[in-house]
Amino acid sequence: MSDNHNHTQDDQELGWFERVENHRLLILLTVLICVGFGAADFFYHKHPHFSAEEIPAFYGLFGFAAFFFVVLAGAQLRKLIMRPEDYYDDQEEAQDAE
Repeated sequence: MSDNHNHTQDDQELGWFERVENHRLLILLTVLICVGFGAADFFYHKHPHFSAEEIPAFYGLFGFAAFFFVVLAGAQLRKLIMRPEDYYDDQEEAQDAE
């Protein structure tokens, strides 16, 4: 057999998303966009339906809180519905034995 399949990561050209400097650039770009949208919230007239919508950056804060809640709920739901790693293997072995 040849050893051609044993390339290290240095031997291969990294893609754009795999380079560390591009990760930092994407994170910085995302933070700048979020800050820009948050700052823009102070400079236009709102037509709120509810008084809470008058709070600056309300939708950003509400979205963050909702996402945080979904992540915490998902962690708890995982504990409820998680099955053992060999859950389906036991059923297949029982069917094979029949």
